Amino acid sequence: MKIKVISRSEEEETKEKASDVRKLHRNLDPNLHPFERPREYVRALNATKLDRVFAKPFIGSLSGHTDGIFTMTRHPSLLNNVASGSCDGVIKLWNLTSLTERTTVQAHNGFVRGLVFTPDGKHMVSCGEDRTIKMWKLDLPEYTFNQEVVSVYNGKNAFTSIDHQSNSSTFATSGVSVEIWKHQRSTPVQTLQWGHSTITKVKFNPIETHLLASCTTDRDVILYDIRENSPAQKLTTSMRSNSVAWCPTESFTLAIANEDENVYQYDIRNLTRAMTVHRDHVGSVLDIDYSPTGREIVSGSYDKTIRIFPVDSYKSREVYYTNRMQRIFSVLFTADSRFILSGSDDMNIRVWKANSSATMGILSNREKEKLEYQDKIKEKFKEIPELKTIATHRRVPQLVYKRRFIKNEIHKAKQRKIKNVSNNSGKSPKVEKVLSKHTIKVDN
Repeated sequence: MKIKVISRSEEEETKEKASDVRKLHRNLDPNLHPFERPREYVRALNATKLDRVFAKPFIGSLSGHTDGIFTMTRHPSLLNNVASGSCDGVIKLWNLTSLTERTTVQAHNGFVRGLVFTPDGKHMVSCGEDRTIKMWKLDLPEYTFNQEVVSVYNGKNAFTSIDHQSNSSTFATSGVSVEIWKHQRSTPVQTLQWGHSTITKVKFNPIETHLLASCTTDRDVILYDIRENSPAQKLTTSMRSNSVAWCPTESFTLAIANEDENVYQYDIRNLTRAMTVHRDHVGSVLDIDYSPTGREIVSGSYDKTIRIFPVDSYKSREVYYTNRMQRIFSVLFTADSRFILSGSDDMNIRVWKANSSATMGILSNREKEKLEYQDKIKEKFKEIPELKTIATHRRVPQLVYKRRFIKNEIHKAKQRKIKNVSNNSGKSPKVEKVLSKHTIKVDN
């Protein structure tokens, strides 16, 4: 009688470190495992269901403001430090780790229209409707306000937004025109203007730092090069844009939040047509922000919802809302892309998970391997109708659901009309130019 014995060396089988990869004693030939695909399908189905069961995106709220939150900004180097400005002129600094307030200051008379940290993180610059720009010093390491203002810059008109260049002491403000300032100068070093409309938002490109984008009340999106004294390009759209954001990984990609309920991504090298149209909102999009990875966009809307879009998809991945949440004035990704902050008209800042079913806390290596495996099998079977229905189903307020239904019916009716005209005329159907119909004119 022959007996087969498995003999393995203890030195070869024992892991030196906990993070070492386990040896796999298994033949991966698919012909030897005919039931592997059905087993993986069941695992993917169960993982998708459990994701929806344990999806709890809301973490907590930061309360303390006595008016609507109009603007927010994150610290350039500290993950848990965020500042917010409200419509009553108050600025607050928050600790996201403990969800508590660090400090507060009455900064302006009227709206705080813009907030930004300096690149070294030691100062913060704010602007408001009272025609002043103020620079505040932060006391380290607590990151609390020194109540004394370091510098005050006076303008001729009310300011609407502010942004800081990432590698110098230059910052830009918007209002009647775009003004370029230096920390050391009390007056603007440059004034840029194209047309006579008010500029509502201004943003520096994080990679090509001399590029500047702005949107106006006259449906224009204007690009500037601060090395010159004149604007570079102007895009005129069918409706007004409320906010702009640059992609942090691609210097030529610009996102626009528009009044027509859509978010558009443009390549600034060709502004005649949009790269992508994100069209799940049913109200004006008021603010947008890219994740630091550049793979997703978060948007806040007049319809009281927050949506997360993959950059290459027209459909949102997630939609967040609460019954008490009002219009979303400001949205912001944290620097690690794990959390989203939203500031609304109900005087609260809400903290959300970027991935609604993500596990909080420190994960062991085994848990990480399990999550990676589940993500792989969900990706493998994502187009199966049963899994796709479970993964994409979201509950929304009844008003949003009805308006979304009407919007879809209008879209279907347009497609039917195109098809019927084609059938009756004998001509090939005219394809609607979804990506370019929003663009009215491009000026150089």
